[in-house]
Amino acid sequence: MSYLVIFAVVLVLLNTYPVVASQDLLFTSKRDSLKSQTAVMASALMELESLSSDQVARVMNMLDNMGLKRILVTDPAGLILYDSTRQPEEGEETQETEYRYALYREVVSALRGNDVFYSRYNDRVFTSTAAMPIVYRGMVIGAIYILEVDRAQGELLYSLQENLRTISLVIAVVTLVMSALFSKMLTARIAALLRAIRIVGEGEYGHRLQPVGRDELAQLAEEFNSLTDRLQTTEEVRRRFVSDASHELKTPLASIRLLADSILQTDEMDPEMVRDFVGDIGSEAERLTRITEHLLALTRLDSLPAGEEWAVDVAQVTERTVALLQPVADAAGVTVEKSLKPGCVVLCTEDDLSQVCFNLVENAVKYNYSGGKVFVSVYRDGDQVLLEVGDTGVGIPEEDLPKVFNRFYRVDKARSRAAGGTGLGLSIVRDTVRRHRGWVTARPRNPEGSLFTVGFPRYVPVQDGEEGAQ
Repeated sequence: MSYLVIFAVVLVLLNTYPVVASQDLLFTSKRDSLKSQTAVMASALMELESLSSDQVARVMNMLDNMGLKRILVTDPAGLILYDSTRQPEEGEETQETEYRYALYREVVSALRGNDVFYSRYNDRVFTSTAAMPIVYRGMVIGAIYILEVDRAQGELLYSLQENLRTISLVIAVVTLVMSALFSKMLTARIAALLRAIRIVGEGEYGHRLQPVGRDELAQLAEEFNSLTDRLQTTEEVRRRFVSDASHELKTPLASIRLLADSILQTDEMDPEMVRDFVGDIGSEAERLTRITEHLLALTRLDSLPAGEEWAVDVAQVTERTVALLQPVADAAGVTVEKSLKPGCVVLCTEDDLSQVCFNLVENAVKYNYSGGKVFVSVYRDGDQVLLEVGDTGVGIPEEDLPKVFNRFYRVDKARSRAAGGTGLGLSIVRDTVRRHRGWVTARPRNPEGSLFTVGFPRYVPVQDGEEGAQ
């Protein structure tokens, strides 16, 4: 409809402006022509001291009427002295018994000393009038009035109008046909896009569009497919997360209920057994608490923006975190070896950095053998600060390495559950590191165990006192 409105405006202009411009041009041409003719006739009559019918007729008969419809000459009172439409035939005597006055506004204005011109176009005819005073020695002794009726140029202007109407009609028909075709093609593709949006809105994230061409709608279809890909991936992750979370939460709850039912349904239970059952209930409750805390931590990482950052020495934070986990390592019979280089400063928060280090070192201790070792090192590598945590433990199979950072993913679920793991620690590590523009990788350690590497942009103080990071 917008394009049709534009075409309609163009067609209206096409049918009005050329005609109006041509008409104005013809009016100007006729004004100049008639004024020139009137001036010639008035100049010829100015030679007469006084105007009489015979003298005027004699002068006018010597002039060419130049195809004019009518020529009038009047005296100062408006009495017609000469009328080209009422001249006697050759040899016929002039009758002066009839007196007529030219009561035309053009004549009245000319007798007042004005040059007058009027023209109009009607019924394919140009009708133009002009009048001019006849002046002798500063005195108006009469007026001359001429009338022109031009059918030829009127027909020419009408032909121009007809041609423009025909051209406009052809353009309108072609425009309507092409607009209908193009709008049908355009609306069909838009309708397909809207239909796809409704389908995806109903939950069918696997629906895709087939881009046609390389225009903006094709690019929009490609963006729509990219968006639905991300939505499908997000939905799959969400469903898997909900399923895994439900399963992980259901397991300790089922254990607690089973233990509680056992205590309630046994009339005479040994107090030692009751104490064991209550201890197991406490352990399951602690595991449930850990899962809940990790879920809350992941939710905060997903929904909240990164907080205020400041310069943090990675070596110092790692030193304190390892000291906190030293009793756990001693209880498991695992030795922790450290190599912490000074000057490894990054923009982060101590809490986030401590949580990353704690989760990696704790996993290295939990999934290690008695008598095994954990290697913790912090050093600079170009514009990066690296935190590496290696162990001599059970290791991670090559096919499981890309999945270890997925939520609730565990290589050995039985061993993880026995060690108190929730499958969320490495997910927290990855999301926390990414919040601070870092990265984390996992790979096998030669000859045994696993090696986790975390990298952060190195903090570099700016000379003018501002802070920055590479």
